[in-house]
Amino acid sequence: MSQMPQPPQLSACPTCDEPPQAGDRYCDQCGADLTVAAALAAEAALSAEAIADRPEAHGGLPVPPRVNGAARSTHPGPEPDDYELAAPVPGGYGQVADPRAAAALGAPEAPGESGIHPEINASTHTSAASSTGSGTGTGAGADPRLPGGEHRPRCAACQEGTIDQDGYCERCGHAQARTRDHMESELEGVAAASDRGLRHHRNEDAFSVSTAALPDGSPVMVAVVCDGVSSATRPDDASAAAAHAASQALRASLPRGAHPQQAMNEAIIAAADAVNSLALDTGAAAPHHEGQRHQNAPACTIVSAVVTSDILTIGWVGDSRAYWVPDDRTAPPARLTEDDSWAAQMVAAGLMSEAEAYADERAHAITGWLGADAYELEPHTASYKPDRPGVVVVCTDGLWNYAESAEQMARAVPPDARSRPLNSAQVLVGHALDGGGHDNVTVAVVPFPAAPGRAGSA
Repeated sequence: MSQMPQPPQLSACPTCDEPPQAGDRYCDQCGADLTVAAALAAEAALSAEAIADRPEAHGGLPVPPRVNGAARSTHPGPEPDDYELAAPVPGGYGQVADPRAAAALGAPEAPGESGIHPEINASTHTSAASSTGSGTGTGAGADPRLPGGEHRPRCAACQEGTIDQDGYCERCGHAQARTRDHMESELEGVAAASDRGLRHHRNEDAFSVSTAALPDGSPVMVAVVCDGVSSATRPDDASAAAAHAASQALRASLPRGAHPQQAMNEAIIAAADAVNSLALDTGAAAPHHEGQRHQNAPACTIVSAVVTSDILTIGWVGDSRAYWVPDDRTAPPARLTEDDSWAAQMVAAGLMSEAEAYADERAHAITGWLGADAYELEPHTASYKPDRPGVVVVCTDGLWNYAESAEQMARAVPPDARSRPLNSAQVLVGHALDGGGHDNVTVAVVPFPAAPGRAGSA
C-alpha cells in the first residue's frame, strides 16, 4: 500500500530557532506549523534540482504549472490519533458528515447558553483566527484575480494565496486557523475557554456554558466539558454533540424542578444518545449493540457541573475532571471526580500507588466513555454543599495533566477566580500551554454560590 511522502525533518523552527523533537508538527516554543516549513523546504530543494532538466532549457515545451503547489501534495498523512481536517464553513467549525450531527450542531441556542456556537456570543468570544483581521477568521479579503468576482479569503500567512476547500492556502500550503482552534465564552456567573494546544492539528474538545432559573426563581449555572477520544472516528463531532445535548437536557429539566442529580444523570444519557447517533449511517436501522462494540465509533468523555445558591452537583463519564477551589486558600481544595481509567482502577484495587499508576504508559487508557462501542453506560453523579464560597473548575486532561492534584490546581487558579471567571479560564489554559500544551485544553470556571440576579443572563 502506497504512503504519502514525508517532508524532511527540520533542524530548528524557522520562527524561533527552537530545535523540534522527532514527530512534532508544531513548535513547542512558539506553536509554528513545522509541517508547512518542512514542505516549503522540500519544494525549494526539488525546484533547484529540476532547473537543469526543464524541457524549455533543451528546446522543449514549457512544463505546465503544478496545481496547488508541492507543499500541499507533500503534507504528511495523519498520525494514528489524528484525522484530516474538514473544510471550514462560514460561522462554523467544519463540515459535519452526518446530517443529524449537523442539525444538532446547527440548532439555534436558547438565551442563556454559550459555547457550542461561539459566534452567538461574539462580544465575549475570541478566536485564534481573529488576529488575521477578518471577520471570517481566514484572511483579509477577496482575491480580485478570481474569475467572476468570487469572494474567497486570502491566506493569513502569506497574504497572497487564496484558501482551498480543505482550508489550506493554494500558494504556500499553510493551514488556516479554524474557529474551534481557540474558543472562549462568558455568561454572568460562568465562563469557559478551549484551545487546540501546541501539538494537535485540531481541537477535539467542546464545551457549553449556560444559565437558567429554578422553579423558585433562584439562579442555576451549568457547565459541560467534553473531550473527544482521538483514537475513535470523528472525535470532534462526538464532543460537540455531547456537550450540546447535555446542556440542552439540563436547561430543560432544572427549571421544571428536577433534582440536580437526576437531571445530571438524564443529561449524560442524552449526551450518550447524541454520540451514539453519529455511528449510524443516514437512514440505516440501528445496529445491534453487540455489533457496535466492534466499530471504531465516535466517542468522548464528559464532565458537567450544576451550581445553585446552596449546592453543586457533578456528573461525569471518563477521565475529564472537576475540582473545588475555595476562595480561602488556607482551606483545603478537593477533586470532585474519580477517573474511569486504567490508573484509577489500579489504585482503587490496591495494586499500585497513585504515583506508580500514573507513571505507567497505560495510565490514561479510559474504561468509561460515551459512544456506540461502549460496553455499558454508567453515569457518575455526586452533590456537595460547600460551607464557603469558591469556584468549581471543570476541565479535560489537557489541563489537569499540568495540575493533577487538588493542591496543584488550586495554586494555578487565580485568587480572584470567583469574580473574574473568564480571566481565570484564560489563565488556566495558558498554564497548560506553558507546560507544553501536548493536548487540547478546555476548562470552565463556575463560581459558587450562584448569585441572585444571574439566571438567564446572556
